[in-house]
Formats: sequence, C-alpha cells, structure tokens
Amino acid sequence: MIAEKILGSIYETDVSVPIDHVLLDWFEADSKRLRKTTEGGREIGIAVGEKLSDGDILYMDGEICVAVKLTECELTKITVSSMEEMGRLCFEIGNRHLSLKITESEVLIPYDAPTEQHLKNLGFDCEKIIGTFDDFIVCKAHGHSHSHGHHHHDE
Repeated sequence: MIAEKILGSIYETDVSVPIDHVLLDWFEADSKRLRKTTEGGREIGIAVGEKLSDGDILYMDGEICVAVKLTECELTKITVSSMEEMGRLCFEIGNRHLSLKITESEVLIPYDAPTEQHLKNLGFDCEKIIGTFDDFIVCKAHGHSHSHGHHHHDE
C-alpha cells in the first residue's frame, strides 16, 4: 500500500476499525519518501510530501486504519525563565543547527551529551528526559560559514 496524503487524525476522527500503527522516529516525520512495516506486518510506502504528526491517518478502509505513531526518544529539556534567556538559548541551538520544540517556558532538543554539557556550562537548566519529539522546528543549514578568516582586497 502507498500513502500519498494524510486522511485525518485518530485524535480528531471517530475510528471504528482496529488501528495498525506505523512507527516513526522523529527525524523520519519530515521525510519525503519512506518505506516502513506497520506493527501488524503491513508494508507501506509513504509519499505524503508534508511533515507527519503522531496520529496522522495514512490509510483507512472498512477493516483497518493505518496511523503514524511517533516513537519516544531521549531529549534535552531546557527550562527558561525570561525572554533574554530564551534568546541566548535559541542563539546557541541555532549555531548548532539543531531541531527544536519551543513552549512558553522550555525548549526541547534531541539529546546528545556534548550539547547538553555545553548548555549547562553556559548556565542553562537542562534535564535529560524520554518523550515524543513532535511539532518540532527543523533548523536546516543554510550555507553560511563560521570561519573567522577575513577577505581583503588590495587597492
């Protein structure tokens, strides 16, 4: 079976048939094309063309509903108490081109020990947690350089 569009969400639709989940890691949710096997053993090609969210329905008929289930992963939760702190934090995260999820008082990023230690060294309140990384913002590299060399012209 091939899914080419999102048919709705199991959280907003009355699904009266069994749900067969296709498990996705957070970084797969933004993929253009995937080939996966559902928990029930069904092969599915996913070519939706938009970011998938937990609960998205990819297929449904009178007997089965195939829906996305994002897997849990290790995350770093950074608690912030002011806009200034949020600005400093987002600068640091942006420099590392990390994906992030922002709420009113915290930021979640995929866990990696060096980044967590770096943020702690800068005074941020960090905690390693297990959770679902959904509704995240992808920070893609945009072709700039961090080199500090200078370019000079002779006059």
